[in-house]
Amino acid sequence: MNNRKKIFNKLQPIFREILKDKKLILKEKTNPSKVNNWDSLNHMKLIVEIERELKCNFSLKELGELKNVGDFVDLIQKKKTDVK
Repeated sequence: MNNRKKIFNKLQPIFREILKDKKLILKEKTNPSKVNNWDSLNHMKLIVEIERELKCNFSLKELGELKNVGDFVDLIQKKKTDVK
């Protein structure tokens, strides 16, 4: 399994739990405007949980440049050489 797929597999349960949507399927273009409950508070919760789960930190500048889940995966790939 490639690293990108592993990242999506790690993110999927985090997004489902925080956004309270057990059927949510993350895709490259998934963004807050397309997902119920993805408000500013839940966005912060997602970031905190993703940082904790993947053991990496993001700057405000990096986070401000994200447009969708695909961008987030790209950022994670830059930070982490391998996701287990």
